[in-house]
Amino acid sequence: MNEYEQDALAELVTWKKKMAKKSGKFERMSKKAQTRVNGYIPDRVHKMITDSIKAMIQAVLSGSKYMSKEKNVMLLSLQQKEEWVTETVSAYRKTAIMEGAGTGAAGLLIGLADFPLLLSIKMRLLFEISRLYGFDPNKYEERLFILHIFQMAFSSEEKRQETLKVIEEWHVGNAPEINWQEFQQEYRDYIDVIKLFQLVPGLGAAVGAYANHQLLEQLGETAVNCYRIRLLKG
Repeated sequence: MNEYEQDALAELVTWKKKMAKKSGKFERMSKKAQTRVNGYIPDRVHKMITDSIKAMIQAVLSGSKYMSKEKNVMLLSLQQKEEWVTETVSAYRKTAIMEGAGTGAAGLLIGLADFPLLLSIKMRLLFEISRLYGFDPNKYEERLFILHIFQMAFSSEEKRQETLKVIEEWHVGNAPEINWQEFQQEYRDYIDVIKLFQLVPGLGAAVGAYANHQLLEQLGETAVNCYRIRLLKG
C-alpha cells in the first residue's frame, strides 16, 4: 500500500467514525415529526410516490450509458482515479448549483421541479463515479451498489448505519435488494426540511444553490468512501 492509499485508508476510518455518530437533536426531532406525518399518508399515496421515484431512477440509470463518456481507468492508480472523481463531482456540483438557483428563483411551481431534476443529477454522478473507480454500472449488481450509496448518503442515522454494514460486507451476487418504499421515504424525509425553504419567495435562489451544493458534496464524499471500502478493504 503506497502513501496515498495509506492516507485514503486513514480518511476512510475517520469517515466511518463520523457515520457512527448519533444524529443531532434537530435531526432526530425532524425525523420523528416526519415519521408521524408519514403515518397519516394513505398507503396508496405512498405506493404512488414509491412507484414514481423507482421509475424515475431506473429511467436515469438506463439512459446514463448513452450519456456517459467512456474512460479507460484500468491502469490508473487510486490517486489518479480520485483526482478524476474530484473533477467530476465539481462539475456536477456546479450543474446542481445552477439548477437549484434557477428553480428556486422561479417560484413555487417551478421550484417543485427541482426534486426530479436534482435526483437525476445525483444518479448520473454516481454512474460516472462508478466508472471512474473501474466498475461497470451497466451491470445489475453495480447499479444496486449505486442505490446503496445513495441510501447511505440520504438516510436517517439508523438506516445509515444499517447500509454501511451492507457496504462493508458487500459481495457480488449476495447483496440485499432495495426496499423502494423505504428508499423514497428516507430520501424525502432527509431533504424535506432542507428543500422546503427553497420554495419561500425571495429566498429560493440562494437556498436552492446552497442546498444543492451541500447535497452534491455529501453524495460525492459518501461515494468516494464507499468505493474505498471495496478497494482498500477498509
